[in-house]
Amino acid sequence: MAKTNTSIIPEEKIMSHIYFIRGQKIMLDNDLAELYGVETKRLKEQVKRNIARFPKQYMFELTEKEFASLRSQIATSKNGRGGTRYLPMAFTEHGVLQLSNVLTSQRAIKVSFKIIDVFVKLRQILSDNTELRLLIEELRKKSDNNSKNIELVFHYLDELLEKKEKPRTRKPIGYPTPKKK
Repeated sequence: MAKTNTSIIPEEKIMSHIYFIRGQKIMLDNDLAELYGVETKRLKEQVKRNIARFPKQYMFELTEKEFASLRSQIATSKNGRGGTRYLPMAFTEHGVLQLSNVLTSQRAIKVSFKIIDVFVKLRQILSDNTELRLLIEELRKKSDNNSKNIELVFHYLDELLEKKEKPRTRKPIGYPTPKKK
């Protein structure tokens, strides 16, 4: 039996599937199914069989408006052309963790841990950089609050990281020390 190596899933691939909807970082059911190596239909079946593990703060179904907005951003197929018949499920970080409890394959467990690590890393990046938080708030105010792709945030993050801050010169505090001769 061939071993599936989940360490080949780059963090960038996981990050590209994280979206910002309803003020939360989420991942869609079809993206998670792809990462876990299962059909979206099977993932949804397991969620529905274990619905008590997924309260609304862990998983919710997108509205038509949210889905239409996301569809235009991520270029999913349109209705009537082989696209999805049902609105996608959106999983928060905790929802992803719960998925590892209902999808019991070794790959699903390992991928869930990797996804959680990416969520934690993302949270750390966001909390470490005050300037970035202010820019994100500015983006929130400028754009539609229903949905936005987190990739835009990463684009701005890349721009910030490319900028090299000039070292600030500070005026010395206190009394000047006498120079030795």
